[in-house]
Amino acid sequence: MLKDHQDAYGHELLDYFNGMHGSEIVERDDGYIDVTVDNKFYFTSYRDWTPHEKKAILYARGRVLDVGCGAGRCMLYLQKKGFDVMGIDISPLAVKVCKKRGIKNAKVLSITQVSSKMGFFETILMFGGSFGLFGNPERAKRLLKRFHKMTSERARIIALTCDPYQAVSRESKQYRKFNRVRGRMPGQFRFRIRYKKYVTPWSNWLVVSKEEMAGILRGTGWGIKKFIDSAKSSVYIAIIEKEK
Repeated sequence: MLKDHQDAYGHELLDYFNGMHGSEIVERDDGYIDVTVDNKFYFTSYRDWTPHEKKAILYARGRVLDVGCGAGRCMLYLQKKGFDVMGIDISPLAVKVCKKRGIKNAKVLSITQVSSKMGFFETILMFGGSFGLFGNPERAKRLLKRFHKMTSERARIIALTCDPYQAVSRESKQYRKFNRVRGRMPGQFRFRIRYKKYVTPWSNWLVVSKEEMAGILRGTGWGIKKFIDSAKSSVYIAIIEKEK
C-alpha cells in the first residue's frame, strides 16, 4: 500500500473529484519529463470514451476484475449494466474516489496480490494501459498463469497497451536504445509520478507491440482472439482468451 506522501496519483484524482485541477508530472529514469495538465480522462463517462474502448468493453462478461481501476470510470459503466465488478488499485486515495463515486467493490491491492482467494472471474479488465502493470515479461508470464487459475474456462482478458515502436521522437528512440543496452525490452519504462508535494516510488511499466504480446502470452494458457486498433494512435486493445 502506498503511504500518503507517495500517493501522488491518488491526490491528483481526489483533487480533481473535489474540483481542484493540477498538473501531473511523469519523470522517466533517463531524466525525461512529461507534464499532463488535464486529468479529465480518468473521469470520462461512456459517451466520451474512444471508439476502440467502446468496442472492447462489449467483450466483458460474467464477474469482472478491473485491474488498476483508477477513478473507476469502467467500473461505473459496468455496474450500471448490472455486472458484478471488483476493482483494485495500489492507490488508497484512488480507491477512496471510487467509493465516493458510488463504486460498490474497490480494494487497495497490487496486481501481484491477486489470487483465487478473491473468487473466480470471467473477465479481467486492463484498460488505461494497465497491461503495463505487468512491469516486465517474466512477471507478466507469472501473473498470467495466476490469472488462468482464478478465472473460468470461458474467461477473457481485455488489455489496452500501445506499440512503443510507433513513437518516432528522438527521445523515444533514444530510450528504446537505452533499454536494449540494459538488457530490457524496448518498451519497458521506469518512471515515477509527481503531483504537488507527493511523489510515487519508481515503478516499472511494460508497453509492447502485438508480436511481443503474443510472445509473452505463449506458454501461459492464454491466446489472442483479436486486436481492436485505435483510429489515430499506436494504442490498441487485445481480446485475450484461454487456449482450448
